[in-house]
Amino acid sequence: MNRNQKHLNYIDTVNLGSYYTSEIIVDLAYSILQKNVLDIKDFTILDSSCGYGSFLTKKNIAKRLIGADIDEKAISEAKKRIDNVDFIYQNSLANVFRKNLAIEDNEKLIAVGNPPYNDTTSIIRNSIKDASAQHKIDSDIKTRDLGMSFLLSYNKLQTDYVCVLHPLSYLIKKTNFALLSKFTENYKLIDGIIISSHEFSDTSRGMAFPILIALYKRDQNGMTYNYIQDYQFKVKDDSLFRLKDFDTIVNYVQKYPNKKYLNKNDKPVAKFWTLRDINALKRNRTFINSDTYNTVYILMEKLPYYCYIDVFKQYADKMPYFIGNCDVIIDNKKFNEIKECFISQSVHTNPILKNKFKFREIPNAKLKIENYFKELLGSKLGEKYAKNFD
Repeated sequence: MNRNQKHLNYIDTVNLGSYYTSEIIVDLAYSILQKNVLDIKDFTILDSSCGYGSFLTKKNIAKRLIGADIDEKAISEAKKRIDNVDFIYQNSLANVFRKNLAIEDNEKLIAVGNPPYNDTTSIIRNSIKDASAQHKIDSDIKTRDLGMSFLLSYNKLQTDYVCVLHPLSYLIKKTNFALLSKFTENYKLIDGIIISSHEFSDTSRGMAFPILIALYKRDQNGMTYNYIQDYQFKVKDDSLFRLKDFDTIVNYVQKYPNKKYLNKNDKPVAKFWTLRDINALKRNRTFINSDTYNTVYILMEKLPYYCYIDVFKQYADKMPYFIGNCDVIIDNKKFNEIKECFISQSVHTNPILKNKFKFREIPNAKLKIENYFKELLGSKLGEKYAKNFD
């Protein structure tokens, strides 16, 4: 039944965030929904970015099914394929009101789907992203990311449940969580499962990032960032993942440009590129020679931690994909026990440090570092991830 939205070229696909959702993923989302909403047949189900209607093919699951999309050709195709669904050609982020979707105020409503997540500020594929794609969005839900705007739109519609796919980074990055305050103040995450972006053939060109199939319930108490830090996320391969289980490098170093915070007596010994998350570290530089707007200036007492980050980058591809949007993880106590190994490895493998510092080579440094990472991952995530370092 499912098929790609083949009428879109690559540029339109990126700008609309229109990626095909397989039947396996749709079934997984509905299994989460049906497990938690026992009276689902009393609800209207809405997919406000429905595309070809992948999330609206379930028969006799709810009282009514509604599909809306800004893509007129997709709506036309969906009407041909699926019966007993009310399809609407509409921009679901403009003039967001129930009446515009033919939904009564007293209807019990569930939002489902795979709304577009397209960060218009991202440098990745930025040359083909069209910022004008955002110009017809209600001002009270307009954000830098279309997916966040869709979450905010569900709050405006006062849906009872939200069961959608979105990047895990929406929740685990504190700045993103803050941007969603109008949503998080009224909804609580009650279930979900993390999958890899590589589950989508159209997004498998780059590195994998974690996507959450999330189920939220409308709740007057909402949820706090502490709730998310303490939430135990399920991963599709039966792993469990909780933010609070990890210490991160941000507790020990400056991530962002810090020139204005330096005292006149401070004497930086090295320079580093701005830090973001683990996936960004994979594609960005570490130590640099130049003074730029992205430069972090390093004082001697913090140099070992930046050497740790430099070495972490060398092993980043061995880390599980689902921590890709987290800050660099660390066990500070165990790191300090072998920090000379990280300094040695960094100095002797990084050309910038090699020309700047003299540091003795530590026997078996590489083996000790790999054992450190094995223990770090094994103790928090299970031995199957520790085996990546065998």
